[in-house]
Order: sequence, then C-alpha cells, then structure tokens
Amino acid sequence: MVDKQAKMKSAYELAMARLNKTAPAAKLTAAQKKQLAELDSRYAAKIAEREISLNSEIAKAADFEREESLRDLLINARKKLQAELAEKKDRVRAGK
Repeated sequence: MVDKQAKMKSAYELAMARLNKTAPAAKLTAAQKKQLAELDSRYAAKIAEREISLNSEIAKAADFEREESLRDLLINARKKLQAELAEKKDRVRAGK
C-alpha cells in the first residue's frame, strides 16, 4: 500500500510535468535573477508610494463620489504598475 502511494503523483505534479514537456522552464542567470529581484523591489515601492498617497486623499475625501473615484484611481494605478512590472520581467527573462 505504501508503494502505491509513493508512486502516485498529485494532479499538480502531473500538470507541471506536462507543462515542462511542452515549454520547459528557462534557466535564469544570476544577473537575470538580480534584475528580477530589483524590479520586484522597485515596483513594490512604487505601488506602496501610490497607495499611501491615494489612501491619504481618500481619507480626506468630502463625499462618497470623490472617495469612490479615488479608489478607482488607486485600483487602476496598481493594475498599470503590475502590468509594467510583468512586461519588464518578461523582457529580462527573454534576455532583452
């Protein structure tokens, strides 16, 4: 019984094996890893800075509509920065 359990793979392991067969994970150089970490750090700071700024404005908002528009602005700013980060990380992974 123990041997059967040891031989069985989880659905996650099977999916990862299939994925690696079709598109093997690229090996990153130390420089690429460093660039990716720097990008993560830089964009985490940008997002935090924007959140602090807009949350301060949200707290001061006089009416619900202004507050809601600032929240939408915050969501859009966060999405934009995350998209920029993903694009830059893809370029680093591609070696450009």
